[in-house]
Amino acid sequence: MKILVIKFRNIGDVLLTTPLIKNLKLNYPDAKIDMVVNRGTESMIELNPNINEIFTYDRNFYKSMPKLKRVIEEFRFLRTFRDYDMVINTTEGDRGAFIAKFSKAKIKIGYKVTKNMLLKNTFTHTLSKPPLIRHIIENNLDALRVVKKDIHTKKVEIFWDEKDKNRIDELHLDEFIHIHPVSRWLFKCIKDELMAEIIDFLEDRGKKVVITASPDKKEMKKVENILNLCRTKPINLSGKLSLKEVAYLSSKAKLFIGVDTAIMHMAAAVNTPVVAFFGPSGAFNWGPWDNELFESGYTKRGGIQQMGKHTVIQHDWECVPCGKDGCNGTKISDCLMKFDMDKIYKIIESKI
Repeated sequence: MKILVIKFRNIGDVLLTTPLIKNLKLNYPDAKIDMVVNRGTESMIELNPNINEIFTYDRNFYKSMPKLKRVIEEFRFLRTFRDYDMVINTTEGDRGAFIAKFSKAKIKIGYKVTKNMLLKNTFTHTLSKPPLIRHIIENNLDALRVVKKDIHTKKVEIFWDEKDKNRIDELHLDEFIHIHPVSRWLFKCIKDELMAEIIDFLEDRGKKVVITASPDKKEMKKVENILNLCRTKPINLSGKLSLKEVAYLSSKAKLFIGVDTAIMHMAAAVNTPVVAFFGPSGAFNWGPWDNELFESGYTKRGGIQQMGKHTVIQHDWECVPCGKDGCNGTKISDCLMKFDMDKIYKIIESKI
C-alpha cells in the first residue's frame, strides 16, 4: 500500500503532522508513506523512519516561470503522485486537492472544496471543519478518525544525524537555558526590553542562556537589539545553526523560553520544558504539546495555561487571541508588550 500525506504549510505545521504519520504506520505497518511539503519545511520530517520519500513544492520556482511553462510544470508535478492507494490532504487548499484529484487513489481524504467546481467531489472521505478550541494535532488525526482507524500515540517527533549532534557537542554546553526570542512573524514577539530582563534574570542566578534565531535579517536585528539591552552576556548562536542542530540543542537544554514558533514546537518535541509567550494566536490550537500526555491541556481562550511540563503565558483579555498581525495595522501586538514580570519569574523559577 502507498500513502501520500500532503501538508502545504509552514515549518511548525509540518512538524505537528508527525503524530499522524506515526499512527498511519501503526495502522498500516506494510505501507510506504510519502509526504509532500513546501520547500524549506522538509527538515522537520527528514530522517523520520516512518516516511519513505519526501517531495517538496518550490512555490517561488514555479512563480518565476512564464505562465504557459508554469502550467506545464505544475501539471508534471501533479503527475508525480498518480500511483497511490490513499491520499490525505491535511489542510484546506486547492493545490493539495488537485494532487488528490489527479491521483488514482481509491481513498482520498481532505476538506471539501466549495469554490472550485473542478475539485468539488474530489474526496471520498470528507473532513469536517474542526472546532475553534482544538489543537492542530487533533485536527491532523481526523484523517484517521474518518476512516475509523485507531489513534495509538500523539507524540511529536523530530530526528537528527551524528553531524548535527557533533556540531552542538563540540560547543561543550552544560546546564543552560535555550531562548529563541524571535519569530518570522515579529508581531508574535514580546517587547525586547522584557526579553532582555528575562535573560538578565537567569544569568544573574548563574543560569547560562543560549540564544538562537534564524539568519533572517529582521530576526538578527531584533536579537542584536535585545542583547544591547542586556547587562549580562549570554551565548549568542543566532544565525549559526541549522534547524536540526537547534532541535538537538533544545534536547540538551534544561528549559526553553520563547514565543509561538516552530522552534517552540521542536523544543517540546524533544521533551524539554517550555515557557512560551502567546499573543494573537491561540494556545488551544498551537500550544507546545507534552509528549507524555494524550489530551491537550489548553482548554481556554486565553490566560496562563499548562500542559504537563509546558506553560503558555498569555493575557486573558477579551480581544486575545485575535488572530491578527498586530494591533490596528501596526505589526505590534499590545498583548505582548507588558506582563507582570514577578509572575513570569515565578513560573520560570519553578522550572529551573
